[in-house]
Amino acid sequence: MEQDTQVTAPRKAAGRDGMRTEQAAARLRTLIVAGALTPGQRLSERVIAEQLEGVSRTPLREAFKILAAEGLLTLEPNRGAVVTALSLAEVEAAIEVLIGLETMAAEPACAHVTDAELQAIGALHARMVAAHAAGDLMSYFEINQAIHQCMVDAARNPVLSRIYAAECARIRRYRYAGNQQAGRWRQAVQEHGEMLAALRDRAGPLLREMLRKHHKGGWAVSRLVLQEDPLTNGAQTARPARRRPRGGSAPSSAAA
Repeated sequence: MEQDTQVTAPRKAAGRDGMRTEQAAARLRTLIVAGALTPGQRLSERVIAEQLEGVSRTPLREAFKILAAEGLLTLEPNRGAVVTALSLAEVEAAIEVLIGLETMAAEPACAHVTDAELQAIGALHARMVAAHAAGDLMSYFEINQAIHQCMVDAARNPVLSRIYAAECARIRRYRYAGNQQAGRWRQAVQEHGEMLAALRDRAGPLLREMLRKHHKGGWAVSRLVLQEDPLTNGAQTARPARRRPRGGSAPSSAAA
């Protein structure tokens, strides 16, 4: 299956097909973030459609485009969809950018955040704490990411928000890894409570330094986890597309 390697964010389809596409994208996103689909793995449309309980090819291909626009998949000629693989150095560079973006947003967020936004972030925080208590790591992680995006959005800088969201999506799988360390997970919950208090107090400089410390602490743990992963630690980055032998058949699909 040949696909164009230039990816733009697809428009959301209307109706039932659009709903099926969004559902397929959400389920694939979870599998990638949790590590069930590994970096460099080629996704067979047939196998994935069966795993997602009979999702048809058209919504599945649209879901691939959504995840490719997010950076979680790469669409390669003759290979189709491949789970994007990043090296440890690439992830670390992205983390540095995210730290810069969040610390840049901290003071204007404290200046502009509304009571309604504080209430919404507080509600998310309560749900995140409940997910931690229940040991539901995936729900915790998704809510955690939403809280950070809300704080950035409160800065009222749409360009900053857009860049932050895109970069977060691209390295989502790698940030998830650090939360699997129980000690860091507990500490992160506590730090979130302190950051919420700083936001409520409109303490911009304090929130800025809290965010810096929070992300550096999280990355230190994630880095240790990822260093033990041969798919991340420089042993394997995104695999190049294999050329189809002249006169032969296409390489067989890897099972997803």
